[in-house]
Amino acid sequence: MPFGGGNKCGCCQKTVYFAEEMQCEGKSWHKSCFLCMVCKKNLDSTTVAVHVDEIYCKSCYGKKYGPKGYGFGGGAGTLSMDTGEGLGIKPEEQAPHRPTTNPNASKFAQKQGGSDVCPRCGKTVYAAEKVVGGGNSWHKGCFRCAKCGKGLESTTLADRDGEIFCKGCYAKNFGPKGFGFGQGAGALAHSQ
Repeated sequence: MPFGGGNKCGCCQKTVYFAEEMQCEGKSWHKSCFLCMVCKKNLDSTTVAVHVDEIYCKSCYGKKYGPKGYGFGGGAGTLSMDTGEGLGIKPEEQAPHRPTTNPNASKFAQKQGGSDVCPRCGKTVYAAEKVVGGGNSWHKGCFRCAKCGKGLESTTLADRDGEIFCKGCYAKNFGPKGFGFGQGAGALAHSQ
């Protein structure tokens, strides 16, 4: 312990006395100085993340030093367009795209040659976004009922003439009509 009564604060460099001391990674901090370097939230032993001599809340630490790219958003499946400039991160310059000149490109690199095309939007369906149903390959976002737009799964799908429907819309539009063929539990439906 240095002369003057206590250790020096990792933030303000003033003396930290025992009653106001927070310790982290062998350093002392005033309770009022134990804040995230970016958003200034109060920290404790469960919310602090340390990088060299700097302390962060786990959220700011993840944004500044965590993995980058699709799927690493702020939470609950979000995709953030935040480049991190507010955290002192400089955006990387993207090199211009140059198509391959290899005549023997693998089947994974080929575009329209032998790859699947979504019947709904007419665009190429790549393996990462592919859903198979009704004898075709679909984008996950296009795999919806043609009538009501409800998202489908292989168990809730009915197909007709290359188009896909939820079972409810399929029954309404293409199922049997007349007395006794209502929508459920003995219901009578009158349609003209």
